[in-house]
Amino acid sequence: MLIVDDEQDMIDLVSMYIENAGYTVSSALNGEEAEQIIKIKKPDLVILDVMMPGEDGFALCESIRSYSNVPIVFLTARGEEWEKVRAFGLGGDDYIVKPFSPGEMTARIQALLRRTGMSDDDKEFIQKGTLKVNVPARSVKVEKTSVPLTMKEFDLLILLAKKPGRTFSREELLEMVWGADYSGGTRTVDTHVKTLRMKLGTEGFLIETVWGIGYKFSDGA
Repeated sequence: MLIVDDEQDMIDLVSMYIENAGYTVSSALNGEEAEQIIKIKKPDLVILDVMMPGEDGFALCESIRSYSNVPIVFLTARGEEWEKVRAFGLGGDDYIVKPFSPGEMTARIQALLRRTGMSDDDKEFIQKGTLKVNVPARSVKVEKTSVPLTMKEFDLLILLAKKPGRTFSREELLEMVWGADYSGGTRTVDTHVKTLRMKLGTEGFLIETVWGIGYKFSDGA
């Protein structure tokens, strides 16, 4: 996901909420930088400010639409009706006015991703190498052998596998899998990762350690 805003403080604030929802975030301070990122990284969604020096958000949206259908959400202090109409006319998908509710912003982004088919939350099957995961059935196979996992092991695997390349801290994993009211320490995460790797056998390496932070699922070929 890409956030485009000329104010670093706003980028940091929005990034915090988006990352807490489980998404990987890139950022750009101007239109030129944003377009380079879009063409190279191909983000799932762009969050775009209107008021920027040089190329403003409207011009940037129009430019992006000349080569990409990436969902675009305007997040701006400008809330006049004609500005909203212009944004949608140029190809914007949603328009959120500052100050905004973090919960509402996140929910609207998730809804847009679902509508456009870009949401990782909707993945029913995950395959990486010989690892095959049927999410609705909560079943895991390596090659053709079923791998029995506990509920928490499966939840941990799915959380990581749906966001390949995204580093989760131990604290994030503990809260997202075990819940905010869980009283155990982060060693619980390490123990489950160790067991999960052992059960996955030849594909256990897919869960990578990010030293000093936590874990991620491999995004390599």
